Amino acid sequence: MTTYDYLLIGHGLAGATLAHTLRRRGHTVLVYDLGHPNSASNVAAGLINPVAGKRFALAWKIDELLPAATAFYQAMEQHYGETFFIQAPIQKLFSSVAEQNTVVARSADAPWRHYVSEVTGALPPLAGVRQEFGGIQIQHGGYVRLRELLATLAQEALVQGWLRQEVFEWSQLVFDADGATYAPGQVRARQVVCCEGVGAVQNPYFNWLPLTPNQGEVLDVACPGLPDGQVLNKGAYVVPQGEGHFRVGATYRWPPFAEGITPEATAELSQRLADMTTLPFTITAQRAGVRPAVRDRKPLLGRHPELPILSIFNGFGSKGVLLAPGLADQLANYLENSASDLWPEVNISRYHALYKAAPVAAAFFFLNSSFWFLYEALFLTVTPPGRPVAGTCCAAVIGFFLGGPLRCRGANRTGTIWAGAPAIQEV
Repeated sequence: MTTYDYLLIGHGLAGATLAHTLRRRGHTVLVYDLGHPNSASNVAAGLINPVAGKRFALAWKIDELLPAATAFYQAMEQHYGETFFIQAPIQKLFSSVAEQNTVVARSADAPWRHYVSEVTGALPPLAGVRQEFGGIQIQHGGYVRLRELLATLAQEALVQGWLRQEVFEWSQLVFDADGATYAPGQVRARQVVCCEGVGAVQNPYFNWLPLTPNQGEVLDVACPGLPDGQVLNKGAYVVPQGEGHFRVGATYRWPPFAEGITPEATAELSQRLADMTTLPFTITAQRAGVRPAVRDRKPLLGRHPELPILSIFNGFGSKGVLLAPGLADQLANYLENSASDLWPEVNISRYHALYKAAPVAAAFFFLNSSFWFLYEALFLTVTPPGRPVAGTCCAAVIGFFLGGPLRCRGANRTGTIWAGAPAIQEV
């Protein structure tokens, strides 16, 4: 049996970033991940935007997280001799005179500091770009070639033997006072960290957290002649992919949502791109990913309330490229040093009340399910000819005790059921 300092579940953006951070600090790490080439992390355009959202505000803790992200991706480039991080201005195009007036008025107080270089009703012209109402230029942003970066990290991990592309069986993980043992892999670990993205909704230890699947779709398009020296943003982003190709996205769909790609997203994103360019374009691919989103839009970091050996690093939503490197360092400090702490905005201790309430919710769910099973059996089931009524009633009583547990299959501790959806589908 091989012993590791850390056992990580998941090697998307969160898991890959944390694994690299821990290994850089001299720890031994083993990662389990199925290795889907079209995972949600691989679909993302990798955008880093210091000023975003409908309120047009600075990104949360941008002054701390942006330098950490920049340093991380530049270190990856230096280590592997490849280009992953493209620093580029983001042209935020106004969609109306009202939006233009609102932003220009706000700019008087300089709320965006050095992250916005110009607020004007007339940006310098760009060939093929619609900018009737002007816009602003956001600095110190850009995008990461995330698919290429993750593939490079995974390839190195496979060659070095610390990434196993296998299904992880939670039922086979056993905790004790000194760590955890995973029998199928003949592995022991001092700490276990869950980084499985949207799969956390089915994690038996953390499914009480308010993590919700959020589906996003993107288009890959060919648009010859469209300038590629910047990212365009106007209700959607347009991120250069090289040689006249761009990624356009993304949609946001909360459950219930259709599995895979949808014609509605094709139409929506095509229209948004047409609103930004006068040039013709061709759709070359469409992809759908499922993000792990949290109700307060902040990631989930920290130790399990009852199992300090077990931690989580998840819930980055659509901003993982900016957030993950800095928060990986913070979590590593937290796991290494009991005196270190996490930012309260990301610490899962903010949701401990849900964990304490979960058994009560589960009991209510069980009783509710059992009641309706008994009701259906007694009053809605027709007794077949030749079968004694007593037999049907007996079956109903048995159903009272079995119905709840059977219906609870697939439910988390708060009683929420999510059937799941494929992470990606390509055309």
